[in-house]
Amino acid sequence: MIDKVINNNSVIIIGKVVGEKEFSHEMYGEGFYVFKMEIPRLSDCSDILPITISERLLVDMDITVGKNVIVEGQLRSYNRYHNGHNKLVLTIFARDAYMPSEEEYEEKIKKPNEIYLDGFICKKPIYRTTPFGREITDLLIAVNRAYNKSDYIPCIAWGRNARFCENLEVGDHIKTWGRIQSREYQKRLADGGVENKMAYEVSISKLEYVKDDNNREGKEDENGDEIEAEAY
Repeated sequence: MIDKVINNNSVIIIGKVVGEKEFSHEMYGEGFYVFKMEIPRLSDCSDILPITISERLLVDMDITVGKNVIVEGQLRSYNRYHNGHNKLVLTIFARDAYMPSEEEYEEKIKKPNEIYLDGFICKKPIYRTTPFGREITDLLIAVNRAYNKSDYIPCIAWGRNARFCENLEVGDHIKTWGRIQSREYQKRLADGGVENKMAYEVSISKLEYVKDDNNREGKEDENGDEIEAEAY
């Protein structure tokens, strides 16, 4: 069961360390650290992504700034309570990490940022168009984790996928493939000032709708009869 849940959420990224590691927290006597990696896009841009890693994986690893690293793991979410509000925080939780050889790095950097998610729509999708006419749909996907936990992952679909996702309903089961991207934005403060912030989301390149398995409330079976929705 645990292996199945792990396979619902799979990330592999290849890039360069751009921030010194910092201690994050301790759980069951095991220390965890955070650092950031720069992952190139196909364009001249890049994404700066946060990594959470166990001290066990750091043995014999030199993750100082400028080093190339391969990280395999999951994209996880948790709530951070700040100033009276809950904020959804995303991080790539490393299950494995290592320093590649130059040859391996050159080969794998061709596909430096890949994520697969298998989950359920947990918020009504929002369809919109940009000032340049690009179609976008914002999604929030709940992905089951071991021990009855879930990760809530913001995703965006483009073009034809955006039009399809616009009609998805809460509880629908989908599988997605894409990349994790970082996006800078400005938040206007109460005093009139502006604060630069960073958001993370999954940009979907391919998706699959699992028609015969969903958690819709009041969903219908093949004969058109309503059946009880499952919890997730």
